[in-house]
Amino acid sequence: MARKTTQKPARSKTAAPAPKPMTPLAQDKGKHPYASLDRSAMGSLARMTSGLSPHAVLDAWGDWAMHMARAPGRQMELMERAQENWLKLAQFTSATMLGKSPAQPFRPGKYDTRWSHKGWNKPPFALWQQGFLGVQDWWQAATADLRGLRKQNAERTGFMMRQLLDTVSPANFPTTNPEIIEKSWQTAGRNLFDGAVHFADDAQHVLAHEHRPVPEEFALGRVLAATPGEVVYRNELMELIQYSPSTKTVQAEPVLIVPAWIMKYYILDLSEHNSLIRWLVGQGYTVFCISWRNPGAEHAELSLEDYRQHGIMQALDVINALVPDVKIHANGYCLGGTLLAIAAATMARDCDDRLASVTLMAAQVDFAEAGELLLFLDESQVAYLEDMMWAQGYLDRPQMSGAFAAIRSEDLIWTRAVRRYFLGEPDLPTDMTVWVNDTTRMPARMHSEYLRGVFLENRITAGRFAVEGRVIALKDISVPMFVVATESDHIAPWRSVYKTALFTDCDLHFVLTKGGHNGGILSEPGHKRRHYRVGHRHPGAHYRGPDGWLAAHDPIEGSWWPEWGDWLNRQSSGEVPARDPGDAEKGYPSLCAAPGSYVHQA
Repeated sequence: MARKTTQKPARSKTAAPAPKPMTPLAQDKGKHPYASLDRSAMGSLARMTSGLSPHAVLDAWGDWAMHMARAPGRQMELMERAQENWLKLAQFTSATMLGKSPAQPFRPGKYDTRWSHKGWNKPPFALWQQGFLGVQDWWQAATADLRGLRKQNAERTGFMMRQLLDTVSPANFPTTNPEIIEKSWQTAGRNLFDGAVHFADDAQHVLAHEHRPVPEEFALGRVLAATPGEVVYRNELMELIQYSPSTKTVQAEPVLIVPAWIMKYYILDLSEHNSLIRWLVGQGYTVFCISWRNPGAEHAELSLEDYRQHGIMQALDVINALVPDVKIHANGYCLGGTLLAIAAATMARDCDDRLASVTLMAAQVDFAEAGELLLFLDESQVAYLEDMMWAQGYLDRPQMSGAFAAIRSEDLIWTRAVRRYFLGEPDLPTDMTVWVNDTTRMPARMHSEYLRGVFLENRITAGRFAVEGRVIALKDISVPMFVVATESDHIAPWRSVYKTALFTDCDLHFVLTKGGHNGGILSEPGHKRRHYRVGHRHPGAHYRGPDGWLAAHDPIEGSWWPEWGDWLNRQSSGEVPARDPGDAEKGYPSLCAAPGSYVHQA
C-alpha cells in the first residue's frame, strides 16, 4: 500500500501570468534621476569588460603591491626563488645542449594539456616550455598568501597573473609550437588556411551575437533528450515533462528532477547510453522533469522566489494531482539542487510533508568554499553585474560561459584555440559539447538575488535566508538525503558540497564520484575507469570533516547510479501498475511530446 501524505491545496492549473518587463527606472524608483545615468554608464562599461569590474582588478593589485612593498622578507625570498629557478633552467639548458636528457625541473599543472606533443621534449621547444613554466612558478609564489593581505586578493592576483601568462605561452604561437610546425609541414600549410576559416566563422558569430543551432546529427527529441514522454503542464517559467513508463510496474513514489536553470535540462537526458532519466525510467520509476524556459528581457523581474513557487512547488502540485496520495522523491542538480534545498527546508518549516526523499547532485548549500568562482565576487563586482543586467534585462550566455572557461583557461580556451585556429581541426561535436554550447540566459532580478543572498552573503547556512518573510533552516529537513559530489568539480568543489552534512541532521548518504561537474554525474553503468565512495550518516550523528570522511571510505569500482537506485528503492513503499503521462480528466492533458518547446528556445 502506498504511503499517504498531507497535500497542500492545488495551485491554479492555468499558466502563470507573464511577468511585467522591467523598465529602466524600475529599480531606481524614488531615487535621484541621475541614478539611471550612473547605472546606464556602468552597464555599458560592464558589457565592454564582459562583466569584470575594473575596481575589483585594481583593488586586488593595489592591495598586493602595498603589502609586498612593506615585506622585505618576502622580497628576499622571491629574489632567492628567481635565482633558484634561473639556475635550474641554466642547468637544464646546458645538459640539453650537450645531448643529454635531463629531468624537467618544472611540471605543468594537472589540467594543462598544452604540452602533450612529443616535440616539447626536444630542444629548443623544451627550453621555451621550461622557461615559461619557470616564470609561472615564480609568479605563483609571488602571489601566495602574504601576512595582512586579504586572502581573496592574493587569489585574485594569482588568477589574473595565470591568465596573463597564458596569453604569451609558447604553445600559442605557430613558430614556437612543435605540433603546429609539424602539422604545417605535413599539410603544406593547409591547417593554417583551415584555421583562418574557423576563426572568421567564430568571429562572425561572436560579433553578431548569434547562437549556433544544435547540429542535425544531435537533434533534440531524436538523438538527445529523446526519452519518450509528454509535457503535461506549462507556465511562463517552466514545462513539466512526465516520461512514459518502460516497465509494467513502477514504484509508488514518483521522482521529480529539478535541473539548473543556467543550462538546459537535457544534460540529464543526453544520448541513449548516458541518459540518467532514461536509466531511472528503466528502473521502474514514474519520472517527472522540469524544463526551464530561456528568459528574455521581458522576464527581467522574475525572482528566485518565482522559480521556487512557479517551478518546484507548482511541479509538486501537478504531480500530486496526477499521482495522488503518495510522496515524491525530489532530485536537484547544480543550482537546481540549491533551489530544491531551499524548497525542502521551507516545506519542512511549513509542515508540508509531500517529499519522500531529497537527492542533491553537485549542488551547494554553503558557499564559503565555493572555489574560484568566488574570486571576483564582492560588493563592487555584484553591483557591476547588476548594472549590466539592469541595462539588458538578463545575464547573457557569453558572460556566464566565459567565467567558467576562464577557471580552466589553459585547457578550455587556449588548447581549443590552438587546435581550431592553428592545427585547423574542426570542433567535432559530442553530446556533451552540444549541451555545453546550448546555453541559456538568467533573469536580472533572480540572478541578482542569487548572487547577493545565496552566493555573496551565504544566507542559507547563516540562518538569514527568508522565504515568505520567515527564515528557513536546513536542519528542519527530516526526510532522507542522498548527496553526490564529484572529485574534480571546479564549479561546486566536493568539500563545499560535503558541507551539506554540517548543516543537516537527517539520515544522509554522501557519495563522492570520479569526474568533474558534469562528467562525474553522467557516470552510467559500464562507463570505464569509474569509481565512487559512499558513506552513511545516521540522524543526529556527530559531524566528520571532509578529509576524515575521505580517509575512512575506500573507492568502489563502477557507477554510482545503482547505489542511488538501491537507496531510492529503500525509501519507496512498493510497486503499482505503470502510469501513462498526463490525465485529461484531471485537467493535465498532454500538451506536446517531450522534450517540449522551451528546450528549443535560443
